[in-house]
Amino acid sequence: MTPGADGAAWWEMIVEIPDAAAEALTNFLWEQGAVGVVEEETPGTPARLRAFFPATAGADTLAGRVDGYLAALRALGHTAPTTARLAPLADDDWAAAWREHFRPVAVGRRLVVLPPWEMRPPGDRLALVIEPGRAFGTGHHGTTGGCLTLLETIAERERPARAIDLGTGSGILAVAAVHLGIARVLACDTDPDAVAAAGANAERNGVRDRVDVVLADARAVAAEPAPLVLANLLAAAHRTLGSSYRRLVAPGGVLIAGGILDVEAEEVACALGPPGFSVEAEVHLDGWTTLALRHAPLHGRA
Repeated sequence: MTPGADGAAWWEMIVEIPDAAAEALTNFLWEQGAVGVVEEETPGTPARLRAFFPATAGADTLAGRVDGYLAALRALGHTAPTTARLAPLADDDWAAAWREHFRPVAVGRRLVVLPPWEMRPPGDRLALVIEPGRAFGTGHHGTTGGCLTLLETIAERERPARAIDLGTGSGILAVAAVHLGIARVLACDTDPDAVAAAGANAERNGVRDRVDVVLADARAVAAEPAPLVLANLLAAAHRTLGSSYRRLVAPGGVLIAGGILDVEAEEVACALGPPGFSVEAEVHLDGWTTLALRHAPLHGRA
């Protein structure tokens, strides 16, 4: 079926899979570009994963990759279906699906992520109001949660004046940075939908005047080095962006690198490691690792 057929703005993929393999498949679906994955559980039946992809995703390619992954799970001894179900989903249906499953989630000590239709919670947590949409980043995924947790700690301890958010997605990290006291954030992404979403979420949170959103690749973004750089990307991107990170993170500054599977963390740390960066802290959530890496000061490098 052609993406966008019958007015569809999304693809919905449904896979019934036992609990033992559900986490692995969930992580794989995020890696394939899902903007949301929901796990539905009914006692006595296999877990049911619902994943949502933009209509621009190639349906045949996506289905082939997932079917291949399911075959690999079966080869490892897991019970898994032979195919996943893929169907077009209109904008109204997408909104209804997220309203059903997207609930407030507390992150770290001070943050809570809310959809726009939820009332702000009582208490002193800082609310990040994020519209679920075409861009990644709602706070419900381990990569985003890990980045927010480390961001909170570093913002409080070091009080950086500026930050750069590479691959901003929904803009959630940029919004959080401003709420945590960072005066200015440059947020960039290569996806026009993400740039639009990040700008809208910054506006929704009352910080649009402090978040500059640009359409740019991490390798080409023009910016002065910042004391804090946020990069919630995948491990493959981290392994190729070492020179960009060294250019964009000020000497002595911190890089927060998310989107790393636990099994990839050591490899990424080595790829970015001395003499460039050294790992100072890490957070593990739901099979994903987020690293805080210190950029070696100039006098400490050859």
